[in-house]
Amino acid sequence: MTSQVDYDFSLARKVAVVTGGASGIGAAIVHAYAAKGASVVILDKAVEPAEREVTEGRAAAAVECDVTIEQSVSDAIAHVKAEFGRIDVLVNSAGIAVTGAAEDLTVDEWDITMAVNLRGAFLVSQHVGRVMLAQGSGTVISLASQAATVALPGHLAYCASKFGLVGMTKVLALEWAGRGVTANTISPTVVMTALAKQVWDNPEGEALKAQIPTQRFAEPEEIAAVAVFLASDAAKMINGVDLLVDGGYTIR
Repeated sequence: MTSQVDYDFSLARKVAVVTGGASGIGAAIVHAYAAKGASVVILDKAVEPAEREVTEGRAAAAVECDVTIEQSVSDAIAHVKAEFGRIDVLVNSAGIAVTGAAEDLTVDEWDITMAVNLRGAFLVSQHVGRVMLAQGSGTVISLASQAATVALPGHLAYCASKFGLVGMTKVLALEWAGRGVTANTISPTVVMTALAKQVWDNPEGEALKAQIPTQRFAEPEEIAAVAVFLASDAAKMINGVDLLVDGGYTIR
């Protein structure tokens, strides 16, 4: 079979849903998708900043959603489907990180990490996946982490949730690709969002950067660029892949 590959990676006429799109990596992806022509819908608990993205023209719509609650997810996806008629791209970007020694991690800290990072991605993927399967096309992109490839001290629940997210995505890729829906993960190193700058602008951050072959952390726009490619038609044969964007941190 021959096909014409769009090397401009256009997202024109695509409807994209981005969870956690009001801030951080999610916001960078929202901006990049909009710049490439997509109609972008933000799903986020943070209603005010999400709606500001719409007001300022960087998103097509914002829907309040708690990804850990199935009814909230179901209502949000039904709203998107009713307003836009289809969903072509899902980005699971909503996530949290609770750090600390394994012996001190509380059950509540474990549960909330799993609820947001894994249960949330499952719920949104399942509800959006049903829309995509019905229309016969779509792609699911989930933000994992280098913590899904290697163990990081002080990140017990986070590592477990991200390893689980990669495993879940591979099963989605296996089950759904034959029906037109692909699934992949992006696994960044530390990304210099506003929050990350507060956490890593210190000697510990400098020590971690020294372990990365590129000698620096990633920028949100670099993760967004990968998300643009994976959402484009040029990436239709990429399925079940965990794409590391870690400057080489995990190669040794």
